Amino acid sequence: MKPYLIQMLKELALLGAIKNRIEVSSMELSEKLLTSQQTASRYLLELDTNGTIEREMGIKKQLIHITKDGLDVLQNEFLEYKQIFALPQRIYFIGTIVSGKKEGSYYTAIEGYQSQFKKKLGFNPYPGTLNVQIDTMEKNKLRFLRKVEGIEIEPFEDNKKIFGGVKCFHACINAINTILVLPLRGHYSNILEFISESYLRDSLRLEDGNKVHILVTIEDQLSCEVNNEKQ
Repeated sequence: MKPYLIQMLKELALLGAIKNRIEVSSMELSEKLLTSQQTASRYLLELDTNGTIEREMGIKKQLIHITKDGLDVLQNEFLEYKQIFALPQRIYFIGTIVSGKKEGSYYTAIEGYQSQFKKKLGFNPYPGTLNVQIDTMEKNKLRFLRKVEGIEIEPFEDNKKIFGGVKCFHACINAINTILVLPLRGHYSNILEFISESYLRDSLRLEDGNKVHILVTIEDQLSCEVNNEKQ
């Protein structure tokens, strides 16, 4: 998004337009942006057109509310600044064990993935993934992980089929070492997938519905035995 539109979104957010509909005029916004009223009106029109705000025209002022798409823009901006000024080394989640679609067993058995896992992670994973559902509000943490450097599993072609790349991070689940895998071309799901040398459900004695504490690190290694921190 163009920088001047992000700045307009910031001003609207500071006025309270994320949680509520605010009443504001283009003249008031132009004063905050140090621009003309006509320019501020054009910015609002652009934001309305691209779906980052909703507005209703009044007699003198407008009722404006920032949409989910607008909030996503601001959250991405926040994460970029956070990456600059306060890069966290460890991310905490609390999640719920859920059953997957059994796709993990298929993908972890493909040689193109297995050979890279062995080379870059040091082990061949047990077929399948452990699936953990996190709260929607915690998806911002996933946005951050997608932006930072991880262990890259490169995309490859097998029998004329393209398999996408994966980003991996060392993690602990209830003090057991594991690996978080994030598909590079995946959407922002609230399901985290983990791989390990062992069958994690048995190792952790987990069933669907169980709550787990997760620690993910962007460091090279993580010792779960000496790390019992929780969010």
